[in-house]
Amino acid sequence: MNARVTDEPAFILHSYPWSESSLILEAWSRHHGRVALVAKGAKKPTSQFRPVLLPLQPLRLSWGGDAEVRTLKAAHWPGGHVMPTGEALLSGYYLNELLMRLLVRDDPHQALFDHYTNAVRHLAEAAGSQQAVLRTFELLLLRELGWLPGLHTLGNSAQPVAADTPCVLMPEGGLREALDGEAQALRGTIWLGLQQALDGPAPFDDTLLACQPGLNALRPQLRTLLHYHSGVRVFKTRQMVLDVQALSVPAALPGALPVADHPQARSE
Repeated sequence: MNARVTDEPAFILHSYPWSESSLILEAWSRHHGRVALVAKGAKKPTSQFRPVLLPLQPLRLSWGGDAEVRTLKAAHWPGGHVMPTGEALLSGYYLNELLMRLLVRDDPHQALFDHYTNAVRHLAEAAGSQQAVLRTFELLLLRELGWLPGLHTLGNSAQPVAADTPCVLMPEGGLREALDGEAQALRGTIWLGLQQALDGPAPFDDTLLACQPGLNALRPQLRTLLHYHSGVRVFKTRQMVLDVQALSVPAALPGALPVADHPQARSE
């Protein structure tokens, strides 16, 4: 008998054409993880799916089947925010790419789904710094998947991090004391604050506040961890931002920022 899932909270991470009138969807659901769905006839102008199956907005999906690609039966938007726009849309696509690369299918992460819901809502409502939202989600994603070392101890000795000691985060070794002049170093008090926020009762909101003092230094360190565990050197959404900035910020203009230093490029 075919399995049937009804009215499941979900988001569309990615879609691509299948046949002349249908779409294959990569959906992420709260209780069933990442699933592949075929939306038959979704490309037709009269399809009920056409105005609904948009990324970065909350949906309720129903599907059936026990094959690798299930069949979408129903989809509706339950209300709330709509998809982000502008720079926030690119940031949302970056979150989707992280999930596509790092999550396997049919492996639910309910807490992470809730963190993603919070992150997308903040992007859509322009609630606070985009960079803070991205760093917060990266930390929570790495933690949920078991790839974030403890931020309260040094990785090489298991000694507690001293509040006044600058430290840096390494992909395999965890935190280590920074070398003299190491630009990415953050004081121990920031790392300890992040660990406390991640362990707290409201990890998304608490981490959003705790990461504020170290946003610029966190970005390259977390990206190094994500590259290490995903096996890619540059995420596609990151490269898209750099390409857009290369077109929109002419290098010949006096005082123009290098692409890598542009505010939008830094936010990803």
